[in-house]
Amino acid sequence: MDKTAGEPSIQLPEDIAALILSSFRNGGNDVLQQNGMVIWMTGLSGSGKSTIARLLEKKLAEKNLFSVVLDGDELRKTLNRDLGFSDIDRTENIRRAAELAKLLVQKNIIVICSFITPMQKHRDLAATITGEKYFEVSVNCPLYVSEQRDVKGLYHKARNHEITDFTGIGSAYQPAVSPDLVLNTAVETPEESAEKLLDCVFPIVKTESKQQS
Repeated sequence: MDKTAGEPSIQLPEDIAALILSSFRNGGNDVLQQNGMVIWMTGLSGSGKSTIARLLEKKLAEKNLFSVVLDGDELRKTLNRDLGFSDIDRTENIRRAAELAKLLVQKNIIVICSFITPMQKHRDLAATITGEKYFEVSVNCPLYVSEQRDVKGLYHKARNHEITDFTGIGSAYQPAVSPDLVLNTAVETPEESAEKLLDCVFPIVKTESKQQS
């Protein structure tokens, strides 16, 4: 089927795509000498999820560990661009992201997921799909602090009724019930939070060969 003119394509960076394709063609899990896992970061817009995710990606790379960041905002521009913010669409947004993360983690890729994931049922869905490799991180930041940051101007638009069903303003955010880790980003710097997260996940993702290198 021909693509509509001007329609954005869904692409991964060439080096990532090549590595993933090579892994699936080989049919084994030994392309990457590491243990895959899904690090699912949940929190309000402006809580620091994306910043911490990118810092963690960099810290893992410094230890020769390969990771991929799945960012909610970026996926809504590509893979999930057909979805809105109704409850049904939010659920489908998480389902697609979790299914993609599951495929990647099966090949020992470390997948860092940065999604608001506002409802507990959404987090439960992600955990069910990805299974035992799921590691939930609550990026805890009070609404007033997240709104003060408002890097993207989204809270301002929500307060002016330019955005409907915006999490924290027109739509509820349910705190995580039993996360594996809580990051308090109102009092921690992004660097401190990323380092704390690294300390938790590194023992999980490293292999014996990595430990000895």
